[in-house]
Amino acid sequence: MFAPDGYGIITKAIILALVLVAIGFYFGGIVFIIAIILGVFTTGFTLYFFRDPDRVTPKGEGLFISPADGKVIDIKKVYEGKYLKAEATQVSIFLSPLDVHVNRIPLSGKIEYAEYIPGEYLVAWHEKASELNERSEFGVRNASGARMFFRQITGYVARRIVFHIKEGDEVVAGDRFGMMKFGSRMDLLFTDEITLNVKSGDRVVAGETIMGEVRK
Repeated sequence: MFAPDGYGIITKAIILALVLVAIGFYFGGIVFIIAIILGVFTTGFTLYFFRDPDRVTPKGEGLFISPADGKVIDIKKVYEGKYLKAEATQVSIFLSPLDVHVNRIPLSGKIEYAEYIPGEYLVAWHEKASELNERSEFGVRNASGARMFFRQITGYVARRIVFHIKEGDEVVAGDRFGMMKFGSRMDLLFTDEITLNVKSGDRVVAGETIMGEVRK
C-alpha cells in the first residue's frame, strides 16, 4: 500500500526511469546497464519511501500514540504560547529518509488549532528547527479535557508538508492525517495532564507505540 500523497512523485519517478532506460537502449553497452540500474534504484526508492503499511492502533480514549515512525531525539521543558499557553514537555521525533513518513493523530479529540507556517529548511535536529523551519501546527483537546500541541516540521531534505485536518475536526488517535516528504521531524508538546512513557533514544512506530496517556 502506498500513500496517496505520493502518487504524483511515484508517477514522475516511473516516467524518469523509463526515459533513462530508453536513452540507455539507444546508446547501448555500458550506458544501457547504467540506465537500468539508475531506473530501478529511482523507482524502487520512491516506492519504498511512500509505502503506507496498515497499523493496529491500541484501543483507549486517553492513549497518547506515536504520530510518526522514527527516533526520539529530544525531550525537554519549554513554554508553548500559541495553544497550551503554559510550560510543557516537548518530545521530538526524527524521521530518516528510510522511515515511513505517513503521519497519524497522536491523541483522540477535537482539533481546536491548526496553522501552516512557511519558513526555513534547517536540518531537522537543529534546536531552532521548531521555531524557524516550515511547519504545520495543531492543537487537539481530548474528551477528558487534556490538550496536546503537535507539529510537522520540514528538514534540510524534506521540502513538503501535507495534512488533511482542520479546526473543528473530530479525530481518532492512530488515524492518518498527512505526511512529510523525504526526512523531517515531529514535535509533541503537552502539560502534566499527560504522562510520558518513552525516553530519548527510543524508536517509535506511528499508530502503534503508546508514548503515554491522559492522567486519570
